[in-house]
Amino acid sequence: MDLITILGLAAATLTTFSFLPQMIKTWQTKSAKDVSLVMLITFNTGIFLWLIYGISLKALPIILANGVTFVFNLIILWLKIKYR
Repeated sequence: MDLITILGLAAATLTTFSFLPQMIKTWQTKSAKDVSLVMLITFNTGIFLWLIYGISLKALPIILANGVTFVFNLIILWLKIKYR
């Protein structure tokens, strides 16, 4: 693995797992009132497009980061709708 791929994987790990605390807090408190629905929908759309972009480039860091981030944010979106 080259240095650029390692750098991309490190960035992907940090940005992806930054959503984990929000997901856990929303799950535990059963409240997502402070999370914007429009932001979640817009962000998920952007992440999905990044995922498609990464797949088309066959860029592992982009695919992994956006695949996991997409799942995390879909969970947050689901919790937002469920605990409305």
